Amino acid sequence: MKRRCTLVLLFAVALPLFAQKTQKPPLHGSHWMAITGKPLAATAGAMMFQKGGNAVDAAAAMLAAVCTMWDTLSWGGETQALIYDPHAKKVIGINALGVAPTGATADFYKSKKLNYPPEYGPLAAITPGTPGGLMTMLAEYGTLSLKDVLAPAIQMADGYPMEQQSVNTIEREKKRLMQWPYSKAVMFPHAGVVRASGAPPTPEGAPEARTTPQSITPSHDVAASASSSGTSGAPEPGEIFRQPDLAATLRKLVDAEQQALKKGKSRKEAIYAAYDRFYKGDIAQEIARGTQEQGGLITANDLASWKVHIEEPVKTNYKGIDVYKLTIWSQGPMMLETLNILENFDLKSMGYNSSRYIHTLYQAMNLTFADRDFYFGDPYFPPAEPVAGLLSKDYARERAKLINPDRNDPNVAPGDPYPFQGEKNPFLDTLHQWPSTLNTPRTIAALDHFHEMFLAGTTSIEAADESGWVVSVTPSGGWVPAVIAGKTGIGLSQRAQSFDTDPAQNPYNIIEPGKRPHVTLTPTLALKNGKPYLAFAVQGGDTQDQNLLQFFLDIVEFGMTPQEATEAANINTYQARKWLGDRLSVPGRILLADSTPPWVRSELKKMGYDLTFEERTSGPINAIEFDQEHGTMWGGSSNHGEDYGIGW
Repeated sequence: MKRRCTLVLLFAVALPLFAQKTQKPPLHGSHWMAITGKPLAATAGAMMFQKGGNAVDAAAAMLAAVCTMWDTLSWGGETQALIYDPHAKKVIGINALGVAPTGATADFYKSKKLNYPPEYGPLAAITPGTPGGLMTMLAEYGTLSLKDVLAPAIQMADGYPMEQQSVNTIEREKKRLMQWPYSKAVMFPHAGVVRASGAPPTPEGAPEARTTPQSITPSHDVAASASSSGTSGAPEPGEIFRQPDLAATLRKLVDAEQQALKKGKSRKEAIYAAYDRFYKGDIAQEIARGTQEQGGLITANDLASWKVHIEEPVKTNYKGIDVYKLTIWSQGPMMLETLNILENFDLKSMGYNSSRYIHTLYQAMNLTFADRDFYFGDPYFPPAEPVAGLLSKDYARERAKLINPDRNDPNVAPGDPYPFQGEKNPFLDTLHQWPSTLNTPRTIAALDHFHEMFLAGTTSIEAADESGWVVSVTPSGGWVPAVIAGKTGIGLSQRAQSFDTDPAQNPYNIIEPGKRPHVTLTPTLALKNGKPYLAFAVQGGDTQDQNLLQFFLDIVEFGMTPQEATEAANINTYQARKWLGDRLSVPGRILLADSTPPWVRSELKKMGYDLTFEERTSGPINAIEFDQEHGTMWGGSSNHGEDYGIGW
């Protein structure tokens, strides 16, 4: 592979080599690489490699660690993964998304005067998927024991130094967390401790709290919340945060595995014995009891009947590179469809982040977001989604013809992919009546919240080893504020909010018991010459495939290194409907980097765009590129957030 040596500015002028310094250094390795959302969690992955484990073992350990650290998810959330198996020479999909529980119907939520399931609380919960996903990946493709892989997470559940980011989140969500007794007990170990002038709580018997360093001073809203109440129950940054119930639950899983091994079971059988204890044993009983106690719907039977699906992913080929995504229950296929559309344009000649390039990406993404919002749902429930038609190159060419080169189209609607797979659309009447927008006049505050929600949720995990195993994971769910299920320490998912209740919006995604909601979570693998080329994923709700699309194009079209591409300026469209919350859409609104030149801003305004700006314009992207020429790995971890990588 020829190593890239140029970076391109917004106006497509090449910079000299000395001007290309990134805020984080590129990561290099020849034996293994582990990247995820927290430094401590990346260390957990490195520990597995040092034990002789493979990339699946490392990814599972990092997943366990980030769940324990509440890195925008917890143990009751959902896990989505792509794994490259070097022995089978194929990419495998892991669908560990939970399902709607008993009683969760559209009529049930409508009876509570809700257009969608709520964003928070026990009625937002679907069944936990992450424990099952972790144990399935480990049993089928890992090499180490569950005891080995969970060891770092158990140590952390016993106590780890809490970081400022999590403290801020707990304080900000204090009112919600205080509603749920088990969440309150875990998140506010110092509840009722009076502190002066918003200072952090001082544990009983500890010295006076030190001053928070200026570099991590809590935000204004956090400080105001603390000072207005005069108390704070959240841990102090740097304080040892303990989760004894969660530690006990994780030890129960290890105990189930070890007992099975003593009975002569194989490594795989022993891990599945732990799986059964979580979903069919005493842990499941307490999850169901604790959820129902707080008003939720999850039953023991919901847990016992749930299972992980090992799936065939979907893919497209972009200029000789095979790009893989999970299938249509995730938003991943929309990135593949967008690549198919963009193949019809000479992006490189437009110049990186020129007005013409930005406009073309924005319009292409809006076309595929419209298809996403109408056609994506659970493929294990009827009606069958038109996957083949959506990913047809001929369909993409027809969609590309709809792009006006001079103006934004605020009325983009879903297309009809069925003829491109030789079928008739069963929802033509609904399609023709589908509203192009759901927007109403909004205040600046509402739009700011809209931007915050676009970037909300999840973390990402990338791992690779010298034997050829590659893993890309986008786990999520159970983020703060989460309802903790009884004495398990398990924070429940809030993913039910991604279901629809009105077939006029999406006839494929109507909530019913046992069904999975469509989700924004979207890991990515790419192969070149039949070998691993890129593994990449990102945090950020509906922005995920927007950011990943641009990351991919930055490397393939504009020659950036992975670290350059993780830090590069992105754009975001707000014309797409949010899949979290209330499905808001703001046609023509676009997020640009502060560094966007004035002439690009002016040209975009003339095209009908409403411009908004941020210093950083993506969630934290994590990535590994495989240098096929030299047999080494290049890692990238965004300068946005606390994501961190380790390589050797």
